[in-house]
Amino acid sequence: MAKNIAGYTYRGVSKIPTLAALLPECDRFIQIRKLTPKPDLVIGWGLKPTSVGARDFAARHHLPYLALEDGFLRSLGTGAAGYQPNSIVADYSGIYYDASRPSDLENWLNTATFSPEELARAQRCIALIKHHRLSKYNHAPDSSLKTLDAQVLVVDQTAGDASIEYGGANSDSFSLMLEHALEHHPDANVLVKIHPDVIAGHKQGHLTQALDHPRCQIISDDINPWALLEQVDDVYVVTSQLGFEALMAGKRVHCYGLPFYAGWGLTHDQLDCPRRVKQRSLDEVFAAAYLRYARYANPYTGQPSTLEDTITLIADQRRQQERLRGEWIACGFSAWKREFIGYFLGPAATIHYQDVLPDSIQTGANAPRILAWSSNVDPLFISRNAEQLHKLWRIEDGFIRSVGLGTDLTTPLSLAIDSLGIYYDPSQSSELESLLNHQEFSSHLLKRAAQLRERLVSLKLSKYNVSGKAALSLPSDKTIVLVPGQVESDASIATGSPRIRTNSALLRAVRQAEPDAFIIYKAHPDVISGARVGKLDSDAKQLYDVDGSDMDITALLERVDAVHTMSSLTGFEALLRHRQVFTYGLPFYAGWGLTHDAMNCERRTRTLSLDELVAGTLLLYPSYVDPASGQLCNAETVISLLEQAKARRPDAQKHVLTWKQRLYRWYRYFLKGRR
Repeated sequence: MAKNIAGYTYRGVSKIPTLAALLPECDRFIQIRKLTPKPDLVIGWGLKPTSVGARDFAARHHLPYLALEDGFLRSLGTGAAGYQPNSIVADYSGIYYDASRPSDLENWLNTATFSPEELARAQRCIALIKHHRLSKYNHAPDSSLKTLDAQVLVVDQTAGDASIEYGGANSDSFSLMLEHALEHHPDANVLVKIHPDVIAGHKQGHLTQALDHPRCQIISDDINPWALLEQVDDVYVVTSQLGFEALMAGKRVHCYGLPFYAGWGLTHDQLDCPRRVKQRSLDEVFAAAYLRYARYANPYTGQPSTLEDTITLIADQRRQQERLRGEWIACGFSAWKREFIGYFLGPAATIHYQDVLPDSIQTGANAPRILAWSSNVDPLFISRNAEQLHKLWRIEDGFIRSVGLGTDLTTPLSLAIDSLGIYYDPSQSSELESLLNHQEFSSHLLKRAAQLRERLVSLKLSKYNVSGKAALSLPSDKTIVLVPGQVESDASIATGSPRIRTNSALLRAVRQAEPDAFIIYKAHPDVISGARVGKLDSDAKQLYDVDGSDMDITALLERVDAVHTMSSLTGFEALLRHRQVFTYGLPFYAGWGLTHDAMNCERRTRTLSLDELVAGTLLLYPSYVDPASGQLCNAETVISLLEQAKARRPDAQKHVLTWKQRLYRWYRYFLKGRR
């Protein structure tokens, strides 16, 4: 398709950061002014008043007009809350909610042929949406409802919703809908979903008369639509998208307007649209609307996306949000880390900061949870609050952290927030250990894990992604062993490697185990930078063959046969590359049948595949955040962000700290000893 210049009159259209990815048929976007060149087509937002100027310009100059609107699977939160769309629809004929004239969607449903592959894809995507209970917006809590055998759901809409008028309906349509719902189900309790702003008096609705009806139960809370759908058999709508989600849920749907999914034989319709002449299956309507009509892009990476990846991203965001919803007291966080900790708890969390842990944890179902760095939780606090430890959550850096070191004040992309323990401490269970022991890994999840693993390896990504040298001369007649150094003061060694606790002791053990091997020793980046403890003693320096401290870790892992480690994450990164791994402590990846272990953990009873380990460790356990927006994202998004960051800043290791950053780093690590 030839490239086009797209013109717009309303500047809000240009503020969509993924516009170029969503409209690949356009290679330039310009605001229409008197002296600007005439565009090849004009774009505007739906049927809003802001689109009038654009439509008039297109008509006067005989240019095609492309109407844009939010997609059917838009985002985690609303636009008003700062969430950019993950999807839009783009229509050259009309727009899907305007039943007064044809739209591209309607035309496809009247004429298009859908291949078996396309319909199979539609079925898979419907199953994913149902499984993850997704809707257009996904910020509302997924709370169960306590109802009295309700069988019917009636859905109100706010006054002024454009889809009502353009869907051939009016305020009387809502009254008739409620009347019929009560009449056709004389013995049923009827749920009436009314917008919270209507109850609060901020907006007008249409079904306030239901407030006084004895058989009507008003639902005004902001709630996940699937929590409503699972309560009922019949759903009554005027033009709400919830009606289509009800079809996906297998409910009988009664329409009192003409939404895009009415008129195709799937719904019981009060109105008729003579243009809609075909009988269509749910899979066909879904394929037309969600696969052909809607377009997808990742709002954090700016890259084009697919429906499947959009489902995955929003589902991961919502899972993290719901897990961390509620009140928190965050203890012992430095001023710098307070700037981003809230992002990782998500938009549904309320956080109160204090400098130290309280003497005791508050009791009660609604008491706030305590969040603290795992290393700041001392045994005295644990013993004093033994019966309330379910309220204590520990936090630590994630496995895919940043471009640059944490000691360089680089904002993390991932953190582990754990309600049971923490992943590096095998003295007690952690959420990661529980996941790896009990999670049922679906084929979809394992496919994601395999793709993520392959992408991490091909992009040469690791935890910190600090650049280094790539060239190293190695012998061809010896086993090549990598020994990664660690920060010896880290709690991961104190709790996870009780027998060997220093880098010097590790090198001695490795040389004893591999007397003829060619050993490469790579010091930890934080030790090299001077921020942490872990230098070798003079004797240990004679035990390795080459110092790889200035080498890129991913380049080393490509060249070695095996990794020997106390509990370093490098062992996990070596597994991703199918290298042999020997552990001398009990890191989180040991004990699952994938490593050669000097120690045993009786709690770890399962044998895992590599992709099961990756799925639990990288897809399900950590929280991920896009640092630019401060919004939750997921592992695949973070990998793309790291790829982009490395491309922009290949000299990450050479990053120079300001004198303020150097002073602050020294103050935190050597004077305060705080996280």
